[in-house]
Amino acid sequence: MNTSHEPVAELRAVVNPDAAAPDEAYGARRSQVMSEAGFAAALAEISSWPDYAPTPLTKLPALASELGFAALYYKDERGRFGLGSFKALGGAYAVSRILRRKVARAKGLDSVASTDLLSGVHSDIVGGETVCCATDGNHGRSVAWGARLFGCRCVIFVHETVSQGRRDAIAQYGAQVVEVKGNYDDAVRHAASQAKAHGWTVVSDTSYPGYREIPTDVMHGYGVMAAEVAAQLDGEPPTHVFAQVGVGAMAAALCADFWIRWGARRPIFVVVEPLT
Repeated sequence: MNTSHEPVAELRAVVNPDAAAPDEAYGARRSQVMSEAGFAAALAEISSWPDYAPTPLTKLPALASELGFAALYYKDERGRFGLGSFKALGGAYAVSRILRRKVARAKGLDSVASTDLLSGVHSDIVGGETVCCATDGNHGRSVAWGARLFGCRCVIFVHETVSQGRRDAIAQYGAQVVEVKGNYDDAVRHAASQAKAHGWTVVSDTSYPGYREIPTDVMHGYGVMAAEVAAQLDGEPPTHVFAQVGVGAMAAALCADFWIRWGARRPIFVVVEPLT
């Protein structure tokens, strides 16, 4: 019973009618999107970046007791690379993958690592590249930070209601911040048209027909959180995982990684979104 004077938030639970059975394998079809190899590659690359450290998995015993849980944990992403968000993993990793592919093609190399980009040895190629995206804030910060880290140019498009504080948080990483009249969807369309006109690369965290490789890179980057959680729990799966939905990339990455990692022992996965 709620004994406080605060109003109880309206809650609505929706069961997914297409949810897989607990013993269903992740399988080859799903692995064409996100895979064990993709998650492993992202972890290897991101853990090689300067200032990488796993973010805390904080135990919340008082709240667990209040709710009747044996244990409750919170993955605290506020310290992730100084960007204050899990999105530091996705956009920046996608930028690194874009640049590594471009360098490999231009120089006929079999592979290029993030450490090669960081060393500046390929600055002749990287310095001529521009990445861009539309954003409400955190994704754009990650893309801008990744561009500065690896040495390419970055243009971020924001719609007119994005706050000055968020614009400044992006600009501090050296990106050009461009306002687009209208809403987020208008900024997305403008980013795509400008990229096409100038030969830039769009770094989006959502996919659409003909554009899947880069959002998949973003999701594999988010999977670093899942690898850290597994290690922090000594390989023992939790019973349930609750994750925000947003555009779905982070939730999909965590769900996929835990499914691949734990199979039939994977946790029940619950995604949460505000009703408004």
